[in-house]
Amino acid sequence: MANGADSIRVSITEGTNMAADLSPDKSQIVMDLQGTLWLVPTAGGVAKPITDQLGDCRQPSWSPDGKQIAFHSFWDGRYHLWSVSATGGKPKQLTTGIYDDREPHWSPDGKQLVFSSDRSGNYDIWQLNLADGKLTQLTHDSANDFNPAFSPDGKQIAFISDRTDAPGLYILTPGAPEKLSTPAAGKLAGVAWQPDGSHLFYNILNNTQSGLATVSLAGNKGQILTEISDDVFPFRVSWLSADEYLYTASGLLKRRKIGSKTSQTIPFQALIALPRNTYKRKVYDFDSQKPQPVRGIKGAAISPDGKQIAFAALGDLWLLARGTKTPERLTQGATMELEPNWSPDGTKLAYVSDRNGTMDVWIRDLKTGQDRLLVDMTDDLHYPTWSPDGSKIAFYQSDPRNAWGRSTLYVADVTYTADVTAPKTRIAHESIFVPSQASWSPDGKTIAVSALHPYSSRYREGVSEVLLISVDGKNDRYVSPAPAHSLATRGQNGPVWSPDGTKMAYVLDGLLYVTDVKSDGSISGTPRQLTTEQAETPSWTNDSKSLLFLATDVFKQVYLIDGHVETHPMDLSWKISQPTGTVVVHAGRLFDGKANTYRTNVDILIDGHRIKAILPHQAGRSGTLVDASAKTVIPGLFEMHTHQHSMVGEKIGRLWLSFGITSIREPGADPYDALERKEAWASGIRPGPRQFFTGGLTDGTRIYYGAATSINSDEQLDRELNRSVRLGYDLIKTYVRMPDAMQQRITAFAHAHGLPVSSHEIFPAMRYDVDAVEHIGGTSRRGYSPKITAMNRSYQDVIQLLAKSGMNITPTASLQGGFSVLTTKDPGLLENRQYKAFYSEEYTNALLAGSAQYAKLSPGYLSNFGNLEKGVKALVDAGAHVTTGTDSPFVPYGMSLHTELQVFVDAGLTPYQALRSATLWAAETVGVSNDLGSVEPGKLADLVIVNGDPLTNIRDVLNVEQVIRNGEVFPIDRLLTRP
Repeated sequence: MANGADSIRVSITEGTNMAADLSPDKSQIVMDLQGTLWLVPTAGGVAKPITDQLGDCRQPSWSPDGKQIAFHSFWDGRYHLWSVSATGGKPKQLTTGIYDDREPHWSPDGKQLVFSSDRSGNYDIWQLNLADGKLTQLTHDSANDFNPAFSPDGKQIAFISDRTDAPGLYILTPGAPEKLSTPAAGKLAGVAWQPDGSHLFYNILNNTQSGLATVSLAGNKGQILTEISDDVFPFRVSWLSADEYLYTASGLLKRRKIGSKTSQTIPFQALIALPRNTYKRKVYDFDSQKPQPVRGIKGAAISPDGKQIAFAALGDLWLLARGTKTPERLTQGATMELEPNWSPDGTKLAYVSDRNGTMDVWIRDLKTGQDRLLVDMTDDLHYPTWSPDGSKIAFYQSDPRNAWGRSTLYVADVTYTADVTAPKTRIAHESIFVPSQASWSPDGKTIAVSALHPYSSRYREGVSEVLLISVDGKNDRYVSPAPAHSLATRGQNGPVWSPDGTKMAYVLDGLLYVTDVKSDGSISGTPRQLTTEQAETPSWTNDSKSLLFLATDVFKQVYLIDGHVETHPMDLSWKISQPTGTVVVHAGRLFDGKANTYRTNVDILIDGHRIKAILPHQAGRSGTLVDASAKTVIPGLFEMHTHQHSMVGEKIGRLWLSFGITSIREPGADPYDALERKEAWASGIRPGPRQFFTGGLTDGTRIYYGAATSINSDEQLDRELNRSVRLGYDLIKTYVRMPDAMQQRITAFAHAHGLPVSSHEIFPAMRYDVDAVEHIGGTSRRGYSPKITAMNRSYQDVIQLLAKSGMNITPTASLQGGFSVLTTKDPGLLENRQYKAFYSEEYTNALLAGSAQYAKLSPGYLSNFGNLEKGVKALVDAGAHVTTGTDSPFVPYGMSLHTELQVFVDAGLTPYQALRSATLWAAETVGVSNDLGSVEPGKLADLVIVNGDPLTNIRDVLNVEQVIRNGEVFPIDRLLTRP
């Protein structure tokens, strides 16, 4: 990476979701523009930063004496209270610990701060005594209390609560019960007192506006003060006089008098310097025909006697016998078999397969080679686990979001008689959000899984802990061998109960641990670290003396008695399927991905897997003719943001191709799951697109999704980064709780190895060269977004920073309403033949019902989405690099990319601009534009043949007739037909 000097300065004159506070002498304003605190003269002018750019400093509050500014900051990876001198200097940390502390406000005498914190299991109002650091919990309701503000006389505290029975504004008077002042008529935020103590001011978000409201403490009905056009930000007002207040709205600092219908703007200018550095990108060898070692090893398990390892790779089940290097292939074919689990006697494997169309639970008898279908349900099943006595198998039924949604735990009887047509199944636990594979206690009375334990219901993040489920339906309970410390990704990384019931193995910080447990799963004793290298998917031998694990890409076995480790080498390889021969595509019209017009009546000559030439049509050329003389040829499309999982089965590869999508960028997955797809698709075992992937979501001390990796130390981060290189990641994705200093370190490493970095953040991420940002909205650790407001508006700071920095943005507009908006307006979109081939009527009905319900709850939904579209248009007009992605499966795979293209055009982009975002610009972002993204001689032959005129009507891109991927021709009927 070239560490050049800053070369670009961006002048910021508007802010998105910035909070502001006025100094007691009314001469200065402090604002938290893009996570840095800035001072601005009250008359307006040039802003001066007083904190660095790495703290995500938010919601400043000026001390009554004017000397200090309190705020909450994310410097150490949790939100804590800090203060900084009003003249700048080194900030002082005021609170510490594993909890989040937010929204500080000074007492009038300057001796205390009130704030909200999740220290008690949900958000409550707390008080910090500044003289001695003493913390006092002021509210104790089981709902969330937040946004506190001292009254002008210091005798009361106003706050907001989301109490189910009575949400609204509350008043807390020491020694008296909390009093509901104003019931909520929408989502409330930013409560503040009028200087005479007579009224409360607050932000209210409802179906039509985000406005500023006031209510008299005498009990009068609340009144909205601002117009619908004023996009008021959800923060406290402050007071210029007894009747004039300062607030932030519509990107601006504003002042307004009580009773006035107009406001005045306080202009500001903040200058931000951005680097213009470059680095050498990862080199891809798309022409290789060399064998490559299989790394997509999915679900390894050692046999009870320790003599064999069962695993899945390349869509099939394999057995590796101890002492040999060449595994035996147990299954073979276009369908997928995955997640093998040994019966206690070692004679059978439970696994999942989609040979009947969806993922079902099967049993393979290893002595006879016979397969038996155990459970067949409408939705996909996964993670079968045998009970210790061999009589039952636990498994999950997933919702349509598969590994990114919820799963219901079932138990099926294995030993049913021949006269029973199907085994008895029952629900063992209602749906759990992305749980790990189940593990049985030896007595069969308890099932242990890794599950999310949130810190509060206000924000979704928490830690992964062991959830103990009583098979007889008694109360569940969480236990943890490492309190307040998240276990590894919730897949097949534990907890795994030892067969003798005395221990549980699990992965923590990427290392394999074991801890003693009681018969009911309660933790006893001190956890013991078993490995010093990256570990995945532990499984026990039946004697409880050793564990198999995957050391990045090598099978290893650790023995508990002395800690020694044995390696089980394996020779298993794959290679890219490279077609031979010549294909001639006679294109009536060719959109080459570069020019905004067609080339007409041309022949595209494909030699093997690359385009050899594009020539005027000539009849009789040698080679296999693809007659597209009455059709349009375009470059293969990129889906730039999707999350997949093997439980969708083989159909997902055909689905992508059928929609003309020949390249996938997957910014978050189980890396072994993603590698299995990549290797199977590239080797031709199953048809599918090119896969550009990363591993789990690299996150901070709190996580949400099962595929999130909680980073707790530099040493752990080093192991994860080294694994990214060894497994051949195509990018690194950091997630919402990743502190900036650590993200900066990740970016330096990634760039040194040619890998781009993406996240949900724009600033200061772009300041240290993060390459891309996902979602114009998307999840934020703040509870609001620095990129877009609740009314779907992005202001000049967002537009200019993205345009000038060169950071790529994938807005995922279809995720954020576009898919629902378009299909509500035009249900005929869901009559598309590809969509109907892959999605059931039940799925579609549920999808439409969800959209209708959302629109009913939010009548402003459709009009607000127009604001988002305006933001996408503004980004492109300003020169920002914008690409198409959707965050499927939260919206349907494949179809959602086409609604994204249509949203771009509805926003005012030309079809050419929309297609460029899905082709050449996408290839540039991935780092493969020398080979993909346009139809040119020398590039890879990834083409889509469609009926119609997509440069005039973007919907015609849906009319796919044939797809050519790496030179191989796939007619649409083949893609829509299950093998």
